[in-house]
Amino acid sequence: MTYNNQKTEKTAKTATKTPKTDSSKAIKKPVRKRANTRRSAPVKIIPLGGLNEIGKNLYVFECSNDMFIVDCGLAFPDEDMLGVDIVIPDFSYLEKNKEKFRGVILTHGHEDHVGALPYLLKKINVPVYGTRLTLGLVEGKLKEHGILNQCTLNVVQPRQTVNMGCMGVEFIRVNHSIPDSCALAIHTPAGIIVCTGDFKVDYTPIGNEGIIDLARFGELGNKGVLALLSESTNAERPGYTTSERKVGDSFRNIFMSADDRRIIVATFASNIHRVQQIIDNAEISGRFVAVSGRSMINVMNKAIELGYIRVKAKTLIDIDAVNSHPPEKIVIITTGSQGEPLSALSRMSTNDHKQVRINPRDLIILSATPIPGNEKLVGKVVNELMRSGAEVVYEAMYEVHVSGHACQDELKMMLSLTKPKFFIPVHGEYKHLQKHAQLARRMGITEDNIFILGLGNILETDSIDMKITGQVTAGAVLVDGLGVGDVGTVVLRDRKRLAEDGLIIIVASIERETGEILSGPDIVSRGFVYVRESEELMVQARELMRDVLEKCVASNTREWGMVKNTMRDEMSDLIYGQTKRNPMILPILMMID
Repeated sequence: MTYNNQKTEKTAKTATKTPKTDSSKAIKKPVRKRANTRRSAPVKIIPLGGLNEIGKNLYVFECSNDMFIVDCGLAFPDEDMLGVDIVIPDFSYLEKNKEKFRGVILTHGHEDHVGALPYLLKKINVPVYGTRLTLGLVEGKLKEHGILNQCTLNVVQPRQTVNMGCMGVEFIRVNHSIPDSCALAIHTPAGIIVCTGDFKVDYTPIGNEGIIDLARFGELGNKGVLALLSESTNAERPGYTTSERKVGDSFRNIFMSADDRRIIVATFASNIHRVQQIIDNAEISGRFVAVSGRSMINVMNKAIELGYIRVKAKTLIDIDAVNSHPPEKIVIITTGSQGEPLSALSRMSTNDHKQVRINPRDLIILSATPIPGNEKLVGKVVNELMRSGAEVVYEAMYEVHVSGHACQDELKMMLSLTKPKFFIPVHGEYKHLQKHAQLARRMGITEDNIFILGLGNILETDSIDMKITGQVTAGAVLVDGLGVGDVGTVVLRDRKRLAEDGLIIIVASIERETGEILSGPDIVSRGFVYVRESEELMVQARELMRDVLEKCVASNTREWGMVKNTMRDEMSDLIYGQTKRNPMILPILMMID
């Protein structure tokens, strides 16, 4: 009231000094709105995966006593994670706060966004929300883990909103390399937070996919977006991402020029648009289609069941029947575009596939770009396929692959439409996040309002300010076979050491009371040296170990753990002095009563 009164008095004084004017011609100055200074209940954004890495996406949103997560993905192991099958996020923070946990929101069905979900739902059973195809693919995973009947899956549509306690999550259609992909508008007490998920802008999408809902992003931007979390995978690439239809045109040209050759196409199992275009061109050229690879078969069956892949009944044949048809009548869709050693294409390249033998009449298309780190694996498979006489077509030669991720101009379009106050780049390595932050600065977002986070950072906002306020437990949990988390740094270090330098086992039998050596010590070498070619070294090692044991007996040492350490140290010094290697040394003392 004081402010208004002061302004009124000032206006009145001014009026006495100003000549009267025709009110119909007076120009009214627009009333400037005061900045919003009302603080809301704090909203926390906590990444547990998907930052400074590719994959393992998991983001926590928390307000008051309510919490939910966006996506729950896996990552594939690095080269130094020997024997590890997959990598999943650390769920410690979620387990600690499970009484607040309201649900899981899924943006789309790729492994790096849904692959870790079964491991989470075994620990915390909460409702899961996603589009029809996304949940269709999730069903198969939950069934494999034997927990499908225990889980609650809720199908949603674009423009639909689901409640997560004091927050609401709105699904918004986007384009990606898998159908039914969505971005999210999270309506919180602090304001609207937009999460793009994985997206691209494709004005000519495949089938009935529909164009990205740019209008809704614009509406949200006009309403006021507090923060934007936008994917950064292609932040280094200028321009726009090519439409998926471009790949269809390339396929058409290749299929028409294949003549009497058999066609084998390797691609990601989840790239349903790509699979549909392969099937379409196979039908146009009068070819049958066979599918190889467990994941490819599972995804195709589910996509056909839900109507996301259209194929004539006579087109599909079993992989066992490919050799009963002429090569010019066959197209094989397979997994293995990343050179995975156990994939169908890799087995074909080494002639280890039961049904398919590569020959000079094969035309093989790798319809994917190698994930960083997989270049050598892909190159090895290509070399082996070519050695068998096949012609191999890959992305570097022809346009047989386009990305499903937004390039710089599309990322700038998203920033322009949503006009966020705060910006958080996500989904990518550090260099991708930094490049995306540079784009945001060029779009007018100030440095103080851009946050490049690390895993476990607590980013908190009250609608006025945003800042990092703490840290929670976050990291990687390694899955090896049925073991989840039982392979850690120590085990990996041992595996690496075994792989690099091998193992030496020292075995001896000792009389418990007297310490007398009853047998041995015997030396067993695995992965270190070939014993028959290193007899002199083995003799020295055996004599050294006998001396160590005899000295321990002579000094009346009965602490056998100490004896083993002494054996290990002495053997290590001998081996390194002779070979400059550090094999793992494992002394085994058997006590005989």
